This record gives sequence, C-alpha cells and structure tokens, in this order.
Amino acid sequence: MSSRRGLRVVVIGGTGNVGTSVVSALGATPDVETVLAVARRPTAWTTSKTTFVTTDIATGDLRAAVRGADAVIHLAWLFQPTRKPAVTWRNNVLGAIGVFDAVAAERVPALVYASSVAAYSPGPSDREVSENWPTHGWPGAAYPREKAYLERWLDAYEIRNPAVRVVRMRPGFIFKRESATSQRRLFGGPFVPGSLARRAAVPAVPLPDQLRVQILHTDDAAAAYVQAVLRPVHGAYNLATDPPVDRRFLADYFGARPVRIPAGALRATVAAAWHTRLVPATPGLVDTVLHLPLMDSTRARTELDWSPAYTPHDTFTEFLDGLRAGSGLPTAPLAADTARRRWHEITTGAGRTP
Repeated sequence: MSSRRGLRVVVIGGTGNVGTSVVSALGATPDVETVLAVARRPTAWTTSKTTFVTTDIATGDLRAAVRGADAVIHLAWLFQPTRKPAVTWRNNVLGAIGVFDAVAAERVPALVYASSVAAYSPGPSDREVSENWPTHGWPGAAYPREKAYLERWLDAYEIRNPAVRVVRMRPGFIFKRESATSQRRLFGGPFVPGSLARRAAVPAVPLPDQLRVQILHTDDAAAAYVQAVLRPVHGAYNLATDPPVDRRFLADYFGARPVRIPAGALRATVAAAWHTRLVPATPGLVDTVLHLPLMDSTRARTELDWSPAYTPHDTFTEFLDGLRAGSGLPTAPLAADTARRRWHEITTGAGRTP
C-alpha cells in the first residue's frame, strides 16, 4: 500500500491492551499520517497522531467511522460479562460483522482483524501448527465459539469482497505491564491479591500436563499489526513466542515445586469459584486453554519481518510487576487498581459487567 500522502488508519477498539499499543506504534510510524481510534467509552489517554472518538460498534455509525481510511484494524472485544453471552455475542460477533460490512461499503482497501489462537481446533501435542490448521475453536466457551464463527464469516466475506485485503492475526496470550490490572479483573476477579506476583509467595505450581500456552508482549503484537497495514500481505498470521509457558516454566520462574494435577481437578476448582461468583473466568475457558494448540509463527517472521523483542520470561516478568503495582492506563478498559474499583467488582458480581 502506498500513497503520496501518509496513511489514514482506523483502529476499532483503540483503548484496550492491544489497542493502546497498536495506536502508539502507528503514531510512531512515518508512513502513517493520522490514526482514528474508536472506543466504546471516552478516554483521557492520548498518543501521537491519534484522534479518539466514542462509538459503540453494536449500535454506532460504523460507515462514518471508517470512511476515507486506508486500513481498518478491528480489535474491539468484550470478554465479560461471561454470565450474559448474548451481550458478548452482540458486541463481538454482530459488532464485528458491522465493522466488516462498513469496510466493504466504504471501499476501504485493507482490513486487519484480531482473531486468536482460540479460533483453532485442538491440536497435536508433539508439534506446532501453521495457519492451515482448522479453525473450529472449542465449543465449550463463548470466546472460542465467537472467534471461530467470525473465521467462517470472513471466509465468505473475502469471496464477496475481493477488493478488500483481509489479514487475520492469530496471537497467543498477550501481556504488558499496563494490562495487568485489566486482566486480573477479567479473569482472576477482585479477590486475587497483587502480592501473589511475588516469587516468594508461590511455593508450588499445581497444573495439569495439558496446560501449555504461548505468550507475547503487547508491543510485539502491535509491531506485527503495523506491518500488516504497511505491507501488501493477506491471510492469517500466527503470533507467538517460545518457549511455551507450562508447569515447568512457572516452577523454574518462581523457584517453586512443580506438582502434576489432573485437568479435571483444575476445571472443578474454577467451576466452583465461578458458580459461587468468586472469579469471572468460566470453566469453559479452562477447557479452551487445555485444548489450545501451539503455533508456528514462521509466516509472520518471514512475510512481516516480525522479530519479537521480548522473551516469554521478559513478558511474564513485566506482567507480574504490573499486577503487583496495580498498573494501568487512563482508559476505561485499562484503569489502574484501587480499593474503590475492587469494591465495585465485588458489589456488581464477578463476571457480570463488561
């Protein structure tokens, strides 16, 4: 993609974990002239070249938001409320389809969509999978069902709209210091103390053999998104770093004792905590994580010239530092930890509110 003027990029979901890093990276890119960041709620956070607008993708005028763009990056996603799946479906699936249709209607040349490792079907235990692995997700949780549904929808969309260059990013788990409090709220709930981030507070790591996940730093993911805008590429790209985080990785990191437990025991523990409203993460999400394949990121490294700057150890350390400090940014999704916010989580019910 080239032009005499700089590129105009629209980021749908510009104030969350990935969105804040993506708009910052775009603002630092010479070929980008302006960034329009769309968010569901107002923000006090600012960054170079970026204008923020408030639009709910489930109800807003999306054609107006993307009009005149050279590329649209769609990141907006609700993980909560897990107890109201119709709410997440309306935002995540119907809202995304609205964005995709607006891109086609306004003849935007490029669409970069945030898919996920969770879109993949369960994979082999002895090797990493490429982008050709089936994307049917895991049926036991809303998140993989929604991601897999949109993969199928984009298959037909690309046939109907051959003029739109569609890129699907499939990252692993994405962390940075400023996302720690948000992710604690989304998955751990109000009763997870920041003191657990201290290495001395973890004497043992009880996890099943099947739990292995790949993580990457949010800024590394953002770098790949920028390249997907700048380069004439299309298709899917795995984004992950090695080694994967598993029981041995965590035991070595914390200097703790690794303890093998059955997968059913972990699921039962989370199920009990979810049903008693102690945590927002559903037992279905545990099943999803246990069935995720490991990804081969060769295509991203080759075609996007993507070289992650952070190791999994670096990323995990930064995330724990942020969790311990209650870090965040002045955006609604990434608001820093306070006693008042914790109390709000308790009184509104873990997993009940977006």
